Amino acid sequence: MTDTQPATRTFQNRVFSGAQPSGNMHLGNYLGAFRNWVKLQDSFECIYCVVDMHAITVWQDPADLVAQTREAAAAYIAAGVNPEKSILFNQSQVSGHAELAWIFNCVSRLGWLNRMTQFKDKAGKNRENASTGLYVYPNLMAADILLYQATHVPVGEDQKQHLELTRDIAQKFNNDFGVEMFPLTEPIIQEEGARIMSLRDGSAKMSKSDPSEYSRINLNDDADAIALKIRKAKTDPEPLPALAKDLEGRPEALNLVGIYAALTDRTRDSVCTEFEGQGFAEFKKALTDVAVSKLSPITGEMRRLIAAPDHIDAVLRQGAERASAIAAPILKDVKKAVGFIG
Repeated sequence: MTDTQPATRTFQNRVFSGAQPSGNMHLGNYLGAFRNWVKLQDSFECIYCVVDMHAITVWQDPADLVAQTREAAAAYIAAGVNPEKSILFNQSQVSGHAELAWIFNCVSRLGWLNRMTQFKDKAGKNRENASTGLYVYPNLMAADILLYQATHVPVGEDQKQHLELTRDIAQKFNNDFGVEMFPLTEPIIQEEGARIMSLRDGSAKMSKSDPSEYSRINLNDDADAIALKIRKAKTDPEPLPALAKDLEGRPEALNLVGIYAALTDRTRDSVCTEFEGQGFAEFKKALTDVAVSKLSPITGEMRRLIAAPDHIDAVLRQGAERASAIAAPILKDVKKAVGFIG
């Protein structure tokens, strides 16, 4: 679909975002998402969600899911998400996500879902054995966003396709039912640090699923672990150039420069200028100092929060109540538009 009839209704500037509680929150999560979420709190009404319903599209041990949901919430808070300023909750506590997702299952088209590349990547060769939830989870993602009529979503490059689907669903619903129910949600895309790559392979995204612990810096790593992983990070023998464009073809070098730039709120070019001509032995020492300085307070706060599960549960419960208060009237209007009684 194309945006031929954009909605003219004015919607409140509202951000929605979330991450799966799959354990081992890492530097990529922090630089690619959490840190940006914190900044957005100053200019938007923000709703941040631990998307535990998305997590079960693949098998999860129930006890692990409980612990990982709390860990994810602790990571959000430790990174700077303020549960008093923003709304923080876990997805399954607000039933409207599932209700709207079903309606969107009936609005979305098979052809649209067949074009979603992430399903192909995640299902791999075992596509016939993948859960139907994994196939339709982009519709649930659309429901997550539109249940709150969110106008903006911070996304990485790998999520842009799903946001385009969300816009298609919003527009089709509006057109099919003759209403201006949903906004055509806009992406917020970061510059530096939006896509952090593996420390062992600069062509692969940093991931909690990578079997090598040395591929990522976890948010619960202590200073010694951070230093060791940066020291072992793959690089090349060439010195740093004056400009970042000259790192083309050197993915591991570009990644480390990008991490330094993101942690210090600078551009890659300014980092290259500072370290021009130096080898990576020197640069890694500087990167270690910055990483430990930025991440150690987060690690400490995460550990404190995880040790207080009742507190985390209370924060999530209160956030769910606030989220439900926003979602309920929107879902009521959606049901009325569809033709549901009650």
